[in-house]
Amino acid sequence: MFAIHVSAHETRDNGVRLIHPFATPTPPGAPNGAAYMDISAGESPVTLIAASSPVSDVVEIHDMSMKDDVMRMHRLDKLEVDAGETLKMRPGQGKHLMLIGLKQPLKAGDRFPVTLEFADRDNITLEVWVQEANEGSQTADQHAH
Repeated sequence: MFAIHVSAHETRDNGVRLIHPFATPTPPGAPNGAAYMDISAGESPVTLIAASSPVSDVVEIHDMSMKDDVMRMHRLDKLEVDAGETLKMRPGQGKHLMLIGLKQPLKAGDRFPVTLEFADRDNITLEVWVQEANEGSQTADQHAH
């Protein structure tokens, strides 16, 4: 058996650092998927206001919470990261990008583009890697230091 080491990837642009964008694989026929990343703000706050990708009809900013053992998701109009702070998106832990109306299943090993639209900054297009939840989370955590 061979061990495959995959390096994390990041994008730095205009005071924003985006660390290891990844999505989790989806079963065949699943209508939706989710993508995650860390967003770090430099010397000024960062506000994500929209996202898009050719792999789905719509990309929405979502937050997930648990109440009385029931998972609840709701759409956010924006995602704010204070200056000098990092927002970590992880499977099962709250904020994420919801890929609605997938055009095909997300398979481990695939990659696809997503464009992030920020308030008061240029849009940033980056590559999202499709990885199992634990692998993507661990790689992002190692790279964020």
